[in-house]
Amino acid sequence: MSKDISSTGVSGGIDWWSVLSDRDFLANPYPQLRRLQEKGPVHFDPASGIYFILGHRAFARVSKSSSMGRDTRNWLGGWNSDDYRAHDPVGYKLFSEFQPQMINCDGEEHRRMRKVYEPAFRAQAMSRMAPLIEEQAARLLAAMPDDGEVDFIEAFAAPLPLRVLCELFDIPESLDETISRWSASLIRIGDILMTPDQKLEAQAALAEFKDFLREQIRARENRHEDNLMGLALHAYKDGTLDEEETLTNLVSMLVAGHETTVTLIGNGLLLLLRNPAELARLRTEPALTRTAVEEFLRMEPGGNMILRVAREDFEVEGMTIPRGAPVIGLIGAINRDPARFERADELDVARPANAQFTFGGGAHFCIGAPLARLEAQIAFSRLLEKYAHIDLAGTPEWRLDRMNARGLGHLPIHVRKAA
Repeated sequence: MSKDISSTGVSGGIDWWSVLSDRDFLANPYPQLRRLQEKGPVHFDPASGIYFILGHRAFARVSKSSSMGRDTRNWLGGWNSDDYRAHDPVGYKLFSEFQPQMINCDGEEHRRMRKVYEPAFRAQAMSRMAPLIEEQAARLLAAMPDDGEVDFIEAFAAPLPLRVLCELFDIPESLDETISRWSASLIRIGDILMTPDQKLEAQAALAEFKDFLREQIRARENRHEDNLMGLALHAYKDGTLDEEETLTNLVSMLVAGHETTVTLIGNGLLLLLRNPAELARLRTEPALTRTAVEEFLRMEPGGNMILRVAREDFEVEGMTIPRGAPVIGLIGAINRDPARFERADELDVARPANAQFTFGGGAHFCIGAPLARLEAQIAFSRLLEKYAHIDLAGTPEWRLDRMNARGLGHLPIHVRKAA
């Protein structure tokens, strides 16, 4: 979603894109983020024109201000320019076809789209969702061994949110693998820096995904459905959303809703396994599950970056961000800012007033956050109920093929059922 930053070099002593794409950083970004944070809460990279935010207070102002938006069409020199279109027509086509959705719009355009889906994520709707999540969690746990080794990501963390989402959209289980493939390609759009092959792959996935959803809409346009697809169909039929907005919002919710919860559940379990005292504490005090999930979100966020674009000149921490400039919040630093959190690098499943920014903030706060939280709370409650012992059975493997989405590719564990 940027101008060509693939050749940017060292600026101000920091080669930002080499840092953010380094395999060691992707496996464990926190030591490097702390070193960068100690240099200041806001950094400007003249080579790319991007402002990087590492301080909690600074990002709180950025994320909640109406002067800062999410519409990348406003990025001066970004993808929505004649120069970019001329030198990268594939990138331009991909970003323009992924544009018409609520996360990529500001102001009234954003509110119009978001209003369509908000009823599905309110408290009453979430209470109705709990039995479905419980059912899917129980089914997956029943398929796991009572005593043995298993890859937690493959067996539980990945399929649970995908099944829940597909149930919400009434999509058959036979399509899980296909949707996972599309999701894996499209999640890289959030990396900002993409290779030509990744853009082509994402473009193909987006086209296939939209074609599938277009067929679903045509087949179901005369049905009354009390689910997310029903909300989309109603908004499409009454003209609130046009076809492209309907399709792209559905794609985004399926992709983001899946990936966000996979990383939350997988990253959260790894945190517990690396902090056995906190795991034992959670076992003895299951009422802490809600605050534990917030702490997982803070300690191991499922994304490295949150993007904003200045809608007008904006001052933060003594620095003026000009209109049209891109801003990237480095969430791993923000969520562990020692100026905001005591013992910032320590897991505390009972941490009070956990002001983490994994779901963003302000108008663009993640609409699906209530569902992700509920799924995680149920997942950990049922997991710890079934298994008296959970231990690492090998080396966890982080996904190193993505710059933004931060999650585990594999988490080998040994489980033993409670007597």
